[in-house]
Amino acid sequence: MSELAGRVALVTGASGGIGSATAERLAAAGARVALHYGRNAQAAEELRRRLGGDAIAVGGDLTDPAAPSEIVDAVERELGPVDVLVANAGIARRLTWEEADLSAWDEAFAVNLRAPFLLARRVIPPMRERGWGRIVFTSSVAAFIGGIVGPHYAATKSGLHGLVHFLAAQLAADGITVNAVAPALVEQTGMLPGDPDELAKRVPVGRLGRPAEIADLMVAILENGYLTNQVVSVDGGIYPR
Repeated sequence: MSELAGRVALVTGASGGIGSATAERLAAAGARVALHYGRNAQAAEELRRRLGGDAIAVGGDLTDPAAPSEIVDAVERELGPVDVLVANAGIARRLTWEEADLSAWDEAFAVNLRAPFLLARRVIPPMRERGWGRIVFTSSVAAFIGGIVGPHYAATKSGLHGLVHFLAAQLAADGITVNAVAPALVEQTGMLPGDPDELAKRVPVGRLGRPAEIADLMVAILENGYLTNQVVSVDGGIYPR
């Protein structure tokens, strides 16, 4: 039986490709899944019905600094304390450095970096009390190579890596692992920064990634209690390291 069986798992951005696929894998492993969505309530509700059981859908605008705590409050009321946090929600509006103005910068940081930190800060104390927890952030290959979305996006994803390293070092002795997954150019996410066929030419394996491939890695990380303080790339060979 998976170590995730019976655990309460919160997946943010669960209405999108990677989030949806990860939620499905977690439910298959026996977790009790909370599906966060920002704007696409219909997709989240459809996924909730498909998962069945006691899966729930929870809305929240992550540009609002109060939203992370409110989302976790709602999950705790329905399912109990969060054991597994998959901070996956993100925005990726393609902009040049000249176009990335203060508004775009602040929005990207609010959703891609501030919200994951606030979610983690909210769920960590109960995890420490129980002596068990799993946290995974969705980063990007852009954190390593800059990418093509823009400086605002690359900077937020790089910031997640610093957050991983700080939190993991602080929490390992409490039975809490903290890691990140860094995908590149994944289909069916609604976040591709260009034509899919043209983008696929940038990938050494010759195609875009699939949400299920990212989700498989997410769940493997979450099931491994000896893996922490790592950023794991899944990018078709774009950034070898």
